[in-house]
Amino acid sequence: MYLTQSLHRAVRQSPDVPFTVFGARTLTSRQTYDAVARLAGGLLGLGVRKDDRVGLLSLNTDRFCQVTLATAWADAAIVPLNTRWSAAEHAYALTDAGTAVLFVDDPFLPMVPELRAKVPGLRTVVHCGEAPTPDGLVPLADLLAAEPVDDVHRQGDEMAGIFYTGGTTGVPKGVMLSHRQLHITALGTLLHTKLPRGGTSVLAAPAFHLAGFAFWIVGMLADMTTVPVALFDPVGILRTVQEHRAKQTLLVPAMIQAVVSHPEAGNYDLSSLELLAYGASPISETLLTRARAAFPSAKFLQVYGMTELSPSTTLLLDADHDDPVLRRSVGQAAPYALVRIVDEKGNEVPPGTVGEIVAKGDHVMLGYWNKPEETAAAVRDGWMHTGDVGTMDERGYVYVVDRLKDMIVSGGENVYSTEVENVVAKHPAVAQVAVIGLPDDRWGERVHAVVTLAPGATLTVEELQAFCRQEIAGYKCPRSLEVVAQFPMSGAGKILKRELRAAAARS
Repeated sequence: MYLTQSLHRAVRQSPDVPFTVFGARTLTSRQTYDAVARLAGGLLGLGVRKDDRVGLLSLNTDRFCQVTLATAWADAAIVPLNTRWSAAEHAYALTDAGTAVLFVDDPFLPMVPELRAKVPGLRTVVHCGEAPTPDGLVPLADLLAAEPVDDVHRQGDEMAGIFYTGGTTGVPKGVMLSHRQLHITALGTLLHTKLPRGGTSVLAAPAFHLAGFAFWIVGMLADMTTVPVALFDPVGILRTVQEHRAKQTLLVPAMIQAVVSHPEAGNYDLSSLELLAYGASPISETLLTRARAAFPSAKFLQVYGMTELSPSTTLLLDADHDDPVLRRSVGQAAPYALVRIVDEKGNEVPPGTVGEIVAKGDHVMLGYWNKPEETAAAVRDGWMHTGDVGTMDERGYVYVVDRLKDMIVSGGENVYSTEVENVVAKHPAVAQVAVIGLPDDRWGERVHAVVTLAPGATLTVEELQAFCRQEIAGYKCPRSLEVVAQFPMSGAGKILKRELRAAAARS
């Protein structure tokens, strides 16, 4: 299996059916095939060769889809960048991946000078938006005018892309995933959940995230027309579902909350939606009830996993959502996965016992790019150690209890506390810092900073946010701040974050 395979099938079986619809631009399978073949020719003309990495900094658009397919067509690997990152974060990933060619969408053009200054190996920037192309950048039209080339059919265990995730050491890690791994999860999900075929799939979750990227693959395999949504907006989602009679979409719970809570939600016909998939966190009973009322024809599917698992390893099916106990779980192992709960020594524990969630199967990543030691620590004897603490019942339903790595999930985005702490600690008013996640009605969790101050110093949350935005994305910046006289400490001199969370819960 390989990324471009669905396009080959579509152009033979349904050449005049829309492959993508983005705004006023509709491209059939035949037109997309031609565009991808020409973009691949253009990439070769830019010097891209086998196994090179091609960066992509773009919102959800049809061009995102075409560039990704063209990169594989040209025998290279895609590196999708988080559109919410700062220029410094992009520069790190581009340098780490050794990226020489970068595609940039309109909103990110102001970053280009800084990226060029910070990434010496970046030789070509291609503008893939609609605005006038600035001097020094290559317009996408130049690549689309290139002679089309044959697909090399990059496939199997060859790397499809490097997908960067937040790092517990303060820097992102590049997760290497193959064509086979991405399709194992997509095909397994299609088989196990009996997802709809044909019609329209709304790509609402960011495609740079593997959840959105994988959902796009599922839609292609199911012969669906992809309708990318560039920026999340509740009314935009409602309108898109109604106008395109969409059959499926994927949203994180924070997105679902925003959609069903919008005062105009009841004004749209959402009866076409047959599947609403979600991930990042379980859904509350109240939100589930409201979402089912808003999308009366949709089946609900919760997907649990991580980028390193391509990205899913358990599935909570629609029928499971009817059970008040099971809907607190993240489901059972997907058909392609083995899932266990293990102790500190890697031994499987009895049902109901708390331990670390580990997974094994053909969906486990190739490894972390340029990080063999971290790869070896994460994947042991073929088992991916997720860093999540949970339990499993007698029927194999998995319940996530906590996170070993102190990861915060805010609005569907993974935020690592260590990364935020490294930035907050640089503020001259801060003597010591600990960052934790606190429950939040809107975001699921919010980033909360607890600090002790330098003598005579003062600090407001607004001042801290402005400081942090210079180095990290806005969603990683603390949304709340607490100043304490001292931290609860362990005997080893470590801050006891569990006590900080408990104190916040009592207040």
